[in-house]
Amino acid sequence: MEIDRLDGRTPNQLRPLACSRNVLNRAHGSASWCQGDTKVLVAVYGPKAGTKKNENPEKACIEIIWKPKTGQSGKLEREYEMILKRTLQSICILTLNPNTTTSVIIQVRWFYLFEKLYV
Repeated sequence: MEIDRLDGRTPNQLRPLACSRNVLNRAHGSASWCQGDTKVLVAVYGPKAGTKKNENPEKACIEIIWKPKTGQSGKLEREYEMILKRTLQSICILTLNPNTTTSVIIQVRWFYLFEKLYV
């Protein structure tokens, strides 16, 4: 017997998914991703000349800015930034554009069903 989730989906059913790219005009690259009530918007700017302080000028620098749904960034957002920065540094060839910075800005808006029911 399959038990439906609170939102009506069966255990093997995914939330609806949608992706788009180049959604922002002024960014060098951008994308949006939606799955159910979770929405993510990402903008990429760069590479721009110069690296951030304490970065190796012989390599490219990746700057991550994680913007929360509301309010200011906190400890959790800083942790997300570090995880994403380490991930991108491990897969990008940072020596191709030395002494440059690429900025990645992420805005996440997610809702959990219990937030809708109890908030």
